[in-house]
Amino acid sequence: MSKIPTKETIKRKTIEDMKALKVHKPQYNRLITIYAELMHQYLLLNKQFEDEGYQYESSSAAGSAKKSPIVATLEGLRKDILAYSDRLCLNPKSAIDSKGNGNDKTSGLAKILSGLD
Repeated sequence: MSKIPTKETIKRKTIEDMKALKVHKPQYNRLITIYAELMHQYLLLNKQFEDEGYQYESSSAAGSAKKSPIVATLEGLRKDILAYSDRLCLNPKSAIDSKGNGNDKTSGLAKILSGLD
């Protein structure tokens, strides 16, 4: 049985990871706090889902099968975590995008228009 890390542990580890990636700024700490809360909720609910035998469907009032509320919540949390991890440059795709990949595909017109400010 694995222990679920606390929100503070997740936050500290996230800051460590961001510093290792050279993308951390103290101004991001509020977003990191929200990210840590989302991760903590996800881990708790995922453990509950596992403990309940991965019950994916439940019965509706009409007797038909519907997606279990815990599954819907986990899906929503996954999407939110992905969005925050993108903003915090914690996944490979966002890390590449934040550093650029050397291929500047900005058109000449876009460059001229951006200079009109």
